[in-house]
Amino acid sequence: MGKDLLFPDYIFESSWEVCNKVGGIYTVLSTRAKTLQERLHDHILFIGPDCWGEKPCPYFSEDDSLFSDWKAAVKDELKMKIGRWNVPGSPIAILVDFQDFYPHKDEIYGKLWELFKVDSLHAYGDYDEASMFSYAAGRVVESFYTFYLDNDTKVVYHANEWMTGLGLLYIRHKIPQIATVFTTHATSIGRSIAGNNKPLYDYLFAYNGDQMAGELNMQSKHSIEKQTAWNADCFTTVSDITARECLELLDKPVDKVLPNGFENNFVPQGAEFTKKRRLARKRLIEVANALIGTDLKDDVLIISTSGRYEFRNKGVDVYIEAMNRLQRDRNLKKDILAFIEVPGWVGEPRKDLVERLQSGKKFDTPLEVPLVTHWLHNMSHDNVLGMLKFLDMWNRKEDHVKLIFLPCYLTGDDGVFNMTYYDLVLGNDLCIYPSYYEPWGYTPLEAVAFKVPCITTDLAGFGQWANSVKGGNSEIIDGVKVIHRTDYNYSEVADAIKDTVSEFSAFSKTQVNNARSHADRLSKKALWSNFITFYYEAYDVALRKAADRTNV
Repeated sequence: MGKDLLFPDYIFESSWEVCNKVGGIYTVLSTRAKTLQERLHDHILFIGPDCWGEKPCPYFSEDDSLFSDWKAAVKDELKMKIGRWNVPGSPIAILVDFQDFYPHKDEIYGKLWELFKVDSLHAYGDYDEASMFSYAAGRVVESFYTFYLDNDTKVVYHANEWMTGLGLLYIRHKIPQIATVFTTHATSIGRSIAGNNKPLYDYLFAYNGDQMAGELNMQSKHSIEKQTAWNADCFTTVSDITARECLELLDKPVDKVLPNGFENNFVPQGAEFTKKRRLARKRLIEVANALIGTDLKDDVLIISTSGRYEFRNKGVDVYIEAMNRLQRDRNLKKDILAFIEVPGWVGEPRKDLVERLQSGKKFDTPLEVPLVTHWLHNMSHDNVLGMLKFLDMWNRKEDHVKLIFLPCYLTGDDGVFNMTYYDLVLGNDLCIYPSYYEPWGYTPLEAVAFKVPCITTDLAGFGQWANSVKGGNSEIIDGVKVIHRTDYNYSEVADAIKDTVSEFSAFSKTQVNNARSHADRLSKKALWSNFITFYYEAYDVALRKAADRTNV
């Protein structure tokens, strides 16, 4: 890091996912926290929504001694809990209750239109909730700044995603001396175009973001995101692929690309790793045997895909297609046990499956619907089950590929596996993430951190990064196979996955170990210790702009 970079005395960072585990941004912030906390020593404050009410938040420990004088002084105007985020580094977190701002919603939106031309007229769904939280977060920063700090303190406010845009604009108006950074992890309109089965990439140059927002009923989210991008001191995103999207759909080039790093302190080492891998494989095979009535052994090749339930965007459809084609692949050297670990509208764990598992017996007949581990509320309208039935994939005994849908969050208490995602993923031989829309891609990064080689695409930020590290097309022996994906080559992607799994099934033990060690080595290049400098550069850009603005 250059000595001449300006660095903040305080950073406030807000996100809907602070102490609120709903997606990949939680991983970005919670793993980066330790690196920033070590440098800033409690001068990094995370602000998240208080979604918990009277119930305790499992990711947060309240501490009444923190800023007690300020909290007492503002208790009538701001309701908040102050404590520590239960992640490495234990940074300070402020959870703000935003309910009291709803009655003033129209007035807040009116001011937002007057100052920044943000269109909130078409708001629906989560727009109001996110905006009231964001406004509350802005008020918290304004109050803290007024109470403790002054114009000689270098302060950065870092807002993540459109949900925090209103707060950033509020701060820009009220306290212009605070430098602002805005990160869009994925543009709302880009995700919507992709999710609505429209070709995103070939036509990206021709799409007009404002026009598409009207067509897809996304005007308000797009408007707040666009105005925040234009008014932030430093506008950032997480990969080059999303930077192109920002330029085309928000009409604003990003100032910096901030790739997502991670900490690997959750990866077990040595003998513990070997033991946990063995336990994970045992559990995955036990559940499969009980569900399907088979007698799969430890030499079966275990594969999975995981992530949010975005059927097309995450490539779940092409994964199923590839597994179906693999059934008839003559080059396949091992039987496959494949999982889809994607949270659906889950009802309850299957009692018939739990009973079989608890009995400890072996069974030679399948359970009814031997495709799914938990009952769903929408069995007849579920995309995964619908595609499996359409392709006549019923996990018959003679099938070389068995594909099982595991439709719940793996938090250790799902009722069937009762293991966390991190405890299960290291049991895999291969992970597959054939994303169509993936600004970065934590799932493949986590897989390689657990020494599991993976397949992804060059439409994922992580896939592009892996190719750049290799200096060419990364192959499965390198730990990551990156498949070329476009708007229209679905069938070729399915074939490429099928061929890569076939190739891997024929690997010798030495080749497998090489792929696993290459995966491990690649993951270490993505540690926050390597990627944090991009953030330092972003803070510098923002602080210089804020200084120029306030020194005029």
